[in-house]
Amino acid sequence: MAAMRAGAMSALCLLMAAGLGGCRKNVRVLVLPSTLTPVQLDAANAPDEEIDEVPLVELGPLNPEEPTIPPPRRRPAAALKEEPTAPTASPAEPAAMAIGTLSTGGDATPQSRQRVQDLIASIGKRISSLSSTVAAAKRRQVGQVRNFLEQAEQALNSGDADGATNLATKARLLMDEVEKQ
Repeated sequence: MAAMRAGAMSALCLLMAAGLGGCRKNVRVLVLPSTLTPVQLDAANAPDEEIDEVPLVELGPLNPEEPTIPPPRRRPAAALKEEPTAPTASPAEPAAMAIGTLSTGGDATPQSRQRVQDLIASIGKRISSLSSTVAAAKRRQVGQVRNFLEQAEQALNSGDADGATNLATKARLLMDEVEKQ
């Protein structure tokens, strides 16, 4: 945005300079006078009276006023404080939930845990079946896939099946990119 604004300002300046320069067809040449006569300068007159010096006045120590510090602003308290209620677990499967909705994280069913474990295992097998040339060429991406898998396993062990699913899906998509190229 700033680069576009700077470009617009530059273009405007160029247009104004061209507009103020006038027409190229109607060129006017400034003619300077050919001879200049020197002007005699008057000599400076010496002052008749000498200027008296002003005596210095001694001032006492200055007492600077201490700066006033405004009191800290306090945030207004909420008018109504509601006690948080525990979210209820929804019986819907994570796949049936809308994209972008938040889950409670603690309602991992054995089926979802098993699905994530199978996904992690299948990606691990895909990594081990990569040829050494592809693994060497895509070492950084394969390292990211392994990192996602480790994080997915940690999330699954801590009981966060949704987070583990998310991380395992990232690993699967990245592994698809590695195998495609």
